[in-house]
This record gives sequence, C-alpha cells and structure tokens, in this order.
Amino acid sequence: TAFLHGELQEEVYMKQPQGFVDQTNPNYVCKLVKSLYGLKQAPRAWNSKFTSYLPALGFVASASDTSLFVKHDDKDVVVLLLYVDDM
Repeated sequence: TAFLHGELQEEVYMKQPQGFVDQTNPNYVCKLVKSLYGLKQAPRAWNSKFTSYLPALGFVASASDTSLFVKHDDKDVVVLLLYVDDM
C-alpha cells in the first residue's frame, strides 16, 4: 500500500475504471492526485513522501547513498536503508 501514499508532481489522467464508469458521462477521465500501482512515477512519489518525514525524526541523509539515513543519539545509532521491490 506504500505506493498509494505518494503525491504526484505532474498531472496524470486515467480512463474511468471498469465497473465505476459514470454512465451519464462515459468519456470522462479521472485526474489522479495520489499515486497508483503501475504508474512509473509511483516509486519516486512514495520515496519523496517518506524521506520528507525523516529529518523531523532526527535522521540525516547520507552524502554517498540517497537511500541511506542515519540517526545518532547519546548511546545508539540507527541506520535506515530504503529498498523498494515494485515487482
């Protein structure tokens, strides 16, 4: 369900889904405001949304890997590595 939370940066339209077609306006299309499975933008939209929250939680992005975040406190270190398998 992660991909459903990504916010799209560009306008994306789709045909009305089968079973949900407005019979009075069958040629209408839907403008997406959130990402959907199968969109090529979905992984990036989710990643942008997720990583935007990490600094508020004390994580710092690695300079060498855009998927790696580290959080230090007095005695602990938390290493967070993001990986998305969208198969």
